[in-house]
Amino acid sequence: MSIHEECGVFGVIGNPNSDIARDVYHGLYALQHRGQESCGIVVNDDGVFASHKDLGLVGEVFSENILSSLPGGRMAIGHVRYGTTGGNTVSNIQPMVVSHQKGNLALAHNGNLTNSLVLRDRLELSGAIFHSTSDTETICYMITRERLKCASIEQAVLSAVKYLKGAYSLVMMSATKLLAVRDPMGFRPLCYGRREDGSYVVASESCALDAVGAHFIRDVLPGEMIVFTMNDVESGAGPVSYTENCRDHRTPCIFEYIYFARSDSMIDSVSVHDTRVRAGKILAREYPVEADVVVGVPDSGLDAAIGYSIQSGIPYEIGLVKNKYVGRSFIAPSQQQRTDTVRIKLSPVRSVLSGKRVVLIDDSIVRGTTSKRIINILREAGASEIHLRISSPPFRHPCFYGVDVDSEDNLIANHHSTEEIAKMIGADSLGFLPIDDLGEMSGCASYCSACFDGNYPTAVPTDARKDRFERKLSQKE
Repeated sequence: MSIHEECGVFGVIGNPNSDIARDVYHGLYALQHRGQESCGIVVNDDGVFASHKDLGLVGEVFSENILSSLPGGRMAIGHVRYGTTGGNTVSNIQPMVVSHQKGNLALAHNGNLTNSLVLRDRLELSGAIFHSTSDTETICYMITRERLKCASIEQAVLSAVKYLKGAYSLVMMSATKLLAVRDPMGFRPLCYGRREDGSYVVASESCALDAVGAHFIRDVLPGEMIVFTMNDVESGAGPVSYTENCRDHRTPCIFEYIYFARSDSMIDSVSVHDTRVRAGKILAREYPVEADVVVGVPDSGLDAAIGYSIQSGIPYEIGLVKNKYVGRSFIAPSQQQRTDTVRIKLSPVRSVLSGKRVVLIDDSIVRGTTSKRIINILREAGASEIHLRISSPPFRHPCFYGVDVDSEDNLIANHHSTEEIAKMIGADSLGFLPIDDLGEMSGCASYCSACFDGNYPTAVPTDARKDRFERKLSQKE
């Protein structure tokens, strides 16, 4: 088992002469690493919403004919998904579209609410009928409920988010406005930029801005709501920022830097590539070893491997090649097929590995099964020693904010020492990034590392409600 990405959101408002559906398509392609189960695009054509959503990768769901069939418009949003709360069904595919007395709302969500079940129970008792198992629909209902009482979509969102607990980075669209909202703790990233034609782009990561030719302006602040209108685009006045929900203490997810985000992205003004290089340097400092070559596990282990090489002086080499066209291993329907997919996915460079003492760098160990298979591949390629270094601390606790960490019972670090894990997976030695060095690695003054230390920055579900929440996290419908 591996850690799964969460979701990616994208939105654009601007030039009516641009192919807006294709703009979102390109943005979602750049965010494909954040979700590979499903994707969708909603286009706003003068208040009329048209959409296409389906299970699969961006390139599989959107053909040339489908993109051409979506109408032109001044704004659109999109989403790539890996399911955390709710199953992998068509009804859970985003963006979600809601029609109500005051118009239409389309919403794309990255994150996970910790109080989604409480809110859903209240809404159902008041007569709401749900069509999905996703907490995103709960957010839609909360905003719609407030919108019927408020004079504007901005006021409705500001009122609704006061009820939301947990992680949410939102991109949403009304008939005339594009909105970007980030939760007060800043768990999940969100940023925006501008293109030369004056159009604005909002995305989970800055790499998606680059993909559509947008100049990065800044990150959305934790707790901030930014509202874009066509007047902003046409006048050059810029969007309107609402910061009344911002707070001083912020806890962005540390695992965004370790694994989720793409290396070329900036999150909260910090380079993802630089953080991973620093992680590798810390590993070399804390766990030195005599070796001939440093090898990273593609993709997120590569930057840390470079850092380890720089700090240790041991040469860095490409020892594993990733087949970028193979499907994700967790999609395979049987255990045997999952095992076979690991071999197809990663191929050894025998000339680099044969007879060599190898320092192998990876981002995490969950159950240990994937690490064991990778080490077996290196052994079969002739590696004489394998010293595994992990650029994160050991996983010990579940995540309630959108990371698909397994239950505590299935996390190998909760049942075995580092030495025992090394023996179980076949490594000659093993070292995890010390948890006290996460701040040095990330350059962040504060961050969420609850999956490593159990210190949750917000209230989380407890007792029977927690059990129900965790069942929904693991649900595959």
